[in-house]
Amino acid sequence: MTERGITIPTYNKIVRDRIPEIIQSKGKQCRFSAVSGEELLSGLEEKLQEEFVEFTESGRSLEELADILEVVDGLALHLGSSFDEVLVLKRAKLQERGGFEQGILLEWVED
Repeated sequence: MTERGITIPTYNKIVRDRIPEIIQSKGKQCRFSAVSGEELLSGLEEKLQEEFVEFTESGRSLEELADILEVVDGLALHLGSSFDEVLVLKRAKLQERGGFEQGILLEWVED
């Protein structure tokens, strides 16, 4: 986008709640709005994919993994649930099907 002869990067993506405040505290201007419903959920799904790419490209940084969990928390909230409920479901699946601690690679299954 070009405004007053200045090229301004356009993002059009969901960001953390304090990002506009942080940008403005640095003396910069930004335009933002709040979205909800399907637009928010779609934006969070895109953010989850973005954070996953950042995690893999960072060499599997724990900080990037924490960003993924923050997006999952936001998704749970806007789906009418909570991160705690996601953890309850995680524990139930762990009990029923196990986790990923042993590095099991399923090669084939006979019919």
